[in-house]
Amino acid sequence: MYISDIMSTHPDTATTGMKLSHAAKLMRERKRRYLPVVDDGGRLVGLFGHRELASAEPSSITTLSVGEVNYLTSKVTVGQLMRRDPPTCSPDCLVEEAGYRIREHKIGCLPVVQDDRLVGVVSETDILDFFLDITGCRLTDTTRIAVKLPDRKGSLGKLLNAINDFGGYIATVVSPIETDRQGRRTAIIRHRSDDPAALDQHLRTLGYELVVERLPD
Repeated sequence: MYISDIMSTHPDTATTGMKLSHAAKLMRERKRRYLPVVDDGGRLVGLFGHRELASAEPSSITTLSVGEVNYLTSKVTVGQLMRRDPPTCSPDCLVEEAGYRIREHKIGCLPVVQDDRLVGVVSETDILDFFLDITGCRLTDTTRIAVKLPDRKGSLGKLLNAINDFGGYIATVVSPIETDRQGRRTAIIRHRSDDPAALDQHLRTLGYELVVERLPD
């Protein structure tokens, strides 16, 4: 899946000349942690976030009066504090690649750019929601099993066929690439069937090791 499928389009933005107080109000009212900064042509020029906002807040030990602090901060603009040349991605970037960039750069969102112009924003929450959907964790009518499998060709397919042959329906499949000390991978599967307990027992009879099992409520 591509970022274009999950990104937020028409995001709230800031300009370099926007006053700090205006940006803070916008972020507070729209509940935004980040604002892409664009020029008059819609081209991305920076990223303004809660960290930049916090850096402009006066220290608790400042000797300035409230009036002096308010006066100084009223002069600060987004362009003075924003992060220039922030990491970005394109609409056709894979979701996992965007997640990797967010993780590597330790930021909360990626502006989505096409032909130098901002077309959307993808946040860490968008990425997390996508992966939660892949795991099927919101499904309440499925049985979740984790099965240890040899890390060789055909192992997963054989297991899935066994579930299908018994009348089960495969809802989701996730298999991390890491192996255990015996060289086995864990396949995490959610399935539906008329008798989930009987299906799981059938898998055990076939010799599969079900490490974790959770029947539907």
